[in-house]
Amino acid sequence: MNAEQNIQWFPGHMTKTRRQIEAQLKIIDAVVEIVDARIPVSSRNPDLAGIIGSKPLLILLNKCDMADAVITAEWIRFYESKNIPAIPVDCRSGKGINRFKTVVKDLLSDRLKQYAEKGMAGKPLRVMVVGIPNVGKSSFINRIAGNSRAKVANRPGVTRGNQWFTIDRQLELLDTPGVLWPKFDDTTVGEHLAFTGAVSDRVVDTELLAMRLLDLLKADYPDLLTARYGAVDLSVDSYELLEQIGKKRGMVIRGGQTDTERAANMLIEEFRTCKIGAVTLERIPDAKL
Repeated sequence: MNAEQNIQWFPGHMTKTRRQIEAQLKIIDAVVEIVDARIPVSSRNPDLAGIIGSKPLLILLNKCDMADAVITAEWIRFYESKNIPAIPVDCRSGKGINRFKTVVKDLLSDRLKQYAEKGMAGKPLRVMVVGIPNVGKSSFINRIAGNSRAKVANRPGVTRGNQWFTIDRQLELLDTPGVLWPKFDDTTVGEHLAFTGAVSDRVVDTELLAMRLLDLLKADYPDLLTARYGAVDLSVDSYELLEQIGKKRGMVIRGGQTDTERAANMLIEEFRTCKIGAVTLERIPDAKL
């Protein structure tokens, strides 16, 4: 039993967000895009390149501790081959954050030199932070600013307005609300965003989503599945595998049947909280820059 669901979610405030981003670009020196290291393609807004134009770009691969470290290293090399600096970070623990200011100032060294030559050495660099919902922007701002002024929640759509943060005398950050694009042309993109919680759970079929996740895990991380759920039969289709996993967790209802909805919710939650293990769902051939 394998099928796809066409996931679409575009709250009205995201149209306003795009306009806010475009309006602020004239006073911005560079853009920092935060993406989910587990889904480096699907968590990048394909409209962003057209929005920011020639502005310098830095990519932060957030939640790197939840992603496959070998694959993350490959993504870093890929971005650097395109002259885009990239840093693996974990915004909740602070891992990798200490590199941020140095990399930004290296990226904008010419701008700092221009300021110095014009007698404007005290003028700070202004950097816009962008990213899709629930990717970790607010956690990053709180880490780098050294406080908790930016709201943080494990659900999409928390940040609703632009906020400025002074990082040091040479650097200011502009936080923007998370923004998705109006339509996911590729059903895989919608699914991957749903796996990580970037798309509201209210608009997805949880059982179908869990089956699609199992398809990927069986192909790329079978050892993690068996380590987490025991001696399950990976040769069966993903619905039967979901049933097996549910039974092993005692999710049995009247008549001896597996409560597959409950099992699906559990599977997705254990993926999102890294209990299954460090997983990256997208590889370099998937890249679209």
